[in-house]
Amino acid sequence: MYRTEELVHALNVRDLTDPAQGPHALQLLIADLKAALPDPQEVRHHPLVPVEHNYERLGYPADAITRDVRYTRYVSETCMLRSHTTAMVPQALRDATPDVTLLCPGLVYRRDTVDRLHTGTPHQLDVWRISRGRESLDDLIHTTVTTLLPGRRYRTADAQHPYTTHGKQIDVEHDGEWVEVGECGRAARHVLGEHPHGLAMGLGLDRVLMLRKGVPDIRLLRNPDPRIAGQMLDLDAYRPVSRHPAAIRDISVMADLHDDAETLGDRIRALVPEDVVEEIRILSETRTEDLPPHVRERLEAQPGQKNVLIRVTMRAPERTLTDRETNEIRDRLLQGLRATAP
Repeated sequence: MYRTEELVHALNVRDLTDPAQGPHALQLLIADLKAALPDPQEVRHHPLVPVEHNYERLGYPADAITRDVRYTRYVSETCMLRSHTTAMVPQALRDATPDVTLLCPGLVYRRDTVDRLHTGTPHQLDVWRISRGRESLDDLIHTTVTTLLPGRRYRTADAQHPYTTHGKQIDVEHDGEWVEVGECGRAARHVLGEHPHGLAMGLGLDRVLMLRKGVPDIRLLRNPDPRIAGQMLDLDAYRPVSRHPAAIRDISVMADLHDDAETLGDRIRALVPEDVVEEIRILSETRTEDLPPHVRERLEAQPGQKNVLIRVTMRAPERTLTDRETNEIRDRLLQGLRATAP
């Protein structure tokens, strides 16, 4: 469960989609999509939600891996920080009447790996079209992609979600590669309730904005440097600010056998500023029983653990980190990860 200080920190992260918290280009994406879709209605709920809204009402089975405490930020047995903006949909549907297009933007909270595309607090946008008659999912996909990412090629692939049927994944072409930007499908009957028809879509807004503007690192979306922050107020192409050299440090720690890049990344974010750590990469994993005896003794390795060699890449967007700073961060990570090891 979340400690009080961790919960306060999470709730103090600025929601860049919320105009009440200051302007940001993410809000322009939402406004453009609202203008392109019929009967739009924006929905905003507090990020603390009942576990039931985040999982049960959407059809997640009791043994779904995403429910595990390693990936979900529980506050209590019945309350959590939402892991997707779809958690707003069950309540919004109770208050909705056809025909309406629900747009549910906001922050979501996850335990995720650390790299230039991922953060523990990404922004999402759920788009649910509720209608009296059956409407085209392909038309919704086309309108959404061409509005948010004009001129981009896109494709869809079959995907499964607990709250849809005929599910699809949406990929957009970027620099010769396909990048996932969202998922969608026909809203499942157990979620729709008494509503006759519905289409459901979830979008990763941070990634959409990065593709739209050509932003290379997700941390730049909320960077306070005036040269960067000023560019996050429009949808014009990003103009790179001088690139500072990276500092790389390798650390070796003992971890639970079930720990992975996502859970270790979440612990690292809690120990050091997220805008400094650019990427973590697991170089090797060795179970306790496979370590040489002298290494087991030095690391105080216990049964049920593994030794993880982690490469930490640090880079501050606005300046060059000193050796002293990077070594202090390395030492803080070593001490903190050892203190939280099982």
